[in-house]
Amino acid sequence: MFKKSSISLLIATLFIGSAVAMEKTYHASEKALKLTYENILIDTHIDVPFRLEKKWEDVTQATENGDFDYPRAKKGGLNAPFMSIYIPASLDKSAESTALADKLIDYVEAIVGRAPDKFAIAKSADDVEKQFKQGLISLPMGMENGSPIQGSIDNLKHFYARGIRYITLAHSMSNHIADSSYDLRRQWKGLSPFGKELVVEMNNLGIMVDISHVSDDAFYQAVEISKVPVIASHSSLRAYTPGFERNMSDEMIKALGANGGVIQINFGSTFVSKIARSWSDTLSNKRKELEEKEGKDSELAKGFAKQYVDKNPMPFATVDTVLDHIDHVVKLIGIDHVGIGSDYDGVGDSLPVGLKDVSSYPNLVQGLLDRGYSEKDIVKILGGNLLRVWRATEEYAAKH
Repeated sequence: MFKKSSISLLIATLFIGSAVAMEKTYHASEKALKLTYENILIDTHIDVPFRLEKKWEDVTQATENGDFDYPRAKKGGLNAPFMSIYIPASLDKSAESTALADKLIDYVEAIVGRAPDKFAIAKSADDVEKQFKQGLISLPMGMENGSPIQGSIDNLKHFYARGIRYITLAHSMSNHIADSSYDLRRQWKGLSPFGKELVVEMNNLGIMVDISHVSDDAFYQAVEISKVPVIASHSSLRAYTPGFERNMSDEMIKALGANGGVIQINFGSTFVSKIARSWSDTLSNKRKELEEKEGKDSELAKGFAKQYVDKNPMPFATVDTVLDHIDHVVKLIGIDHVGIGSDYDGVGDSLPVGLKDVSSYPNLVQGLLDRGYSEKDIVKILGGNLLRVWRATEEYAAKH
């Protein structure tokens, strides 16, 4: 048994205080439901393909696991979820990286093949609008981690042809394109020489540049090089999680706004809540201490996380926590630069109360209404802002 540190006791105490928030029940009004269902709702980051790689489920039907399936998407009004083609950072500089990306795209095509009356691949903003009118759920795709490009513009063109419409330049480790916010090694001090070339070629092809996960230097360089607005497909704000470089600082958000880009807010509790972030950091630090003392493969180390969580449950964020991030962006750079990038199926059990799966978007819309957002502004947040950037990317590519 391990004694709780003073930090753990503080987190546990804070969690007790948040338990009231956890009991809150969210009810979307008819107005919120109407707004959600009658407009295009784009979520730029849902990790269904890698979830299916770990364990296949038919998401065209109701599923017991995960955060996404067709019935829940319909209930939530979700009609254009970007399927994340996520490639683990460990596969950089290997043919396996490229092969896995193709395999995950195959999964998305298989979803459509199983239920063409429910889903359709979307390769353009026009596709999304057309399929929305047809009552179909569009499945555009974004590649999380540019590792599968493997330094080849031919590979870039291949994945564009297969439907990739944004690329997150790096993930949890520095790769051959860019430095990662999570990686202390800053081998490129931003973008690699190939990474700089890649941003230009992505512009020319019509693939949105996604700066989630990259280091600050890589972000600023990408913004400087890109001739079209960039996106942060699933990031939140450093103002609420001090020291968490994976999120964006106010200065970066201002640069994103000047670029015309959009930040799509990540829902994960550790992305939006300082308390949850502290809880997660404490867990990681204590586990690391134990692994150094007992060894990574020891029974104590293997069982520590569960033991810790049982005694110190995660202090989940709420809908209001997510709304605070949206408010902050709007105050900094205006309504035209924020949207939704939930990270459903990608952040495990850390999702906020009231936003536990893809059926929950009406709760967010109700919260926006409660905070005084106009219907016009809510439509922009739901999908209008992302469509603007996507169209700008397409228009530039058409000329080049």
